[in-house]
Amino acid sequence: MDIVKDVLGRWGRKVEEATRKAEDLAENTWQHLKTNPSFTEAAMGRIAQGTKVLAEGGYDRVFRQTFETVPEEHLLNAFACYLSTSAGPVMGVLYVSTAKLAYCSDNPLSYKVGSQTEWNYYQVVIPLRQLKAISPSTSKVNPAEKYIQIISVDGHEFWFMGFLNYKGAITCLQEASQLHSTQSM
Repeated sequence: MDIVKDVLGRWGRKVEEATRKAEDLAENTWQHLKTNPSFTEAAMGRIAQGTKVLAEGGYDRVFRQTFETVPEEHLLNAFACYLSTSAGPVMGVLYVSTAKLAYCSDNPLSYKVGSQTEWNYYQVVIPLRQLKAISPSTSKVNPAEKYIQIISVDGHEFWFMGFLNYKGAITCLQEASQLHSTQSM
């Protein structure tokens, strides 16, 4: 009887953990789609990004094609999210490597140069040695809204939000920061 109780207890904990992960994923996905002014545009953007990643051969290949890398640099993970800008949230991917944090928008953004309209992808690159702080936070008004503030040593602040995998992003960012701290000692 004790063996059966033990097995059922372990199974119950596994079911509870799987349920919690599924609830987090559903909440994060809903928040990700709601962050964009257009729910449809957000959903189509995620499909387009997934298609691009598959066609290019994975996030590592997209990362290396988009950003300048060194041979010993390895991509740790990539996270679909938004970067908060003065023009509103910009959907893209935050890449975390052994050397840097790099963000690239999913689509090019327009801007004016004189009377001409130019288009470019919105990119941010922060070498790990330039990181000052990584601060997760949650909206007090709406706890489903979760943010990660990244501050560089020169005082630039970047706010990322609408993560599909918020906890994974925090863990990966903190590990990358610690990895660099131990390497520079």
